[in-house]
Amino acid sequence: MEAPIKGGAPAEQPAEAGDAQGVRSVQRALDILALLTEDRPAITVREIVDATGLAKTTVLRMVSTLEQSGLLWATAGGYMAGPGLWRWAHLVQRTWELPPDTQRSMRELAARQRETVNVYVARDIYRVCIAQQEGPQPLRHVVHVGDELPMWAGASAKVLLRDASPALLERIARSSPYGPKHVRRLREWIDEAAVRGYAESHGEREDGLSAVAAPILGGSGQVIAALGLSGPTIRFTENRVADFAADLKQMAQQMSERGFAHPFGAG
Repeated sequence: MEAPIKGGAPAEQPAEAGDAQGVRSVQRALDILALLTEDRPAITVREIVDATGLAKTTVLRMVSTLEQSGLLWATAGGYMAGPGLWRWAHLVQRTWELPPDTQRSMRELAARQRETVNVYVARDIYRVCIAQQEGPQPLRHVVHVGDELPMWAGASAKVLLRDASPALLERIARSSPYGPKHVRRLREWIDEAAVRGYAESHGEREDGLSAVAAPILGGSGQVIAALGLSGPTIRFTENRVADFAADLKQMAQQMSERGFAHPFGAG
């Protein structure tokens, strides 16, 4: 009987374990980049360690890789966004920026109704603002382009969820302050918005904030975005809501008829 072979090459790491490690590395890199904000344009290694809980050696390795890729840039005050992000920023702008005529229509709508205009798209359990035109009044609602808001409430969410699967609605409900039982209310809101052709909300996500939204449809009739007006609840009276809804539905229909492909490039 032959003796077992000792030593030799180590056993290969299972593919699943390697994939999981790769995903963790990508997530860690994204977490580090996400620490950079307008209020904090540069960050130190110590701040990254404190914010992520990663070992200093791991952070140094991740930062070095990001720097080599041009995604981070070393300065005297720490690390800032690198020039390699410019290419992605340019690509994002070209991909998601609305056509000039639509931007003009949003400015006219904001001036006409004197409230902030937003366009949202769905991303899993969140809605992302991809365009905004602030209203002219001093007291107004402002959401920055790129901001993510929850889908468990809000006029735009009710519009965007029209074609959502039961599984997605259940996950959104679980992420809400109300728990799984909230799925029933979500379905009621979605059905009501589908019948009316628009949705409204008053203080559902934030006290004193109201909104009205209408769906923007794709070529096959699916909801691809929501066009909304938002502002202080005190100004969203019944008569004003009706006026807002009529204006939004007309503009959303015009946007739909222009034949936008996903997300908003002219089709």
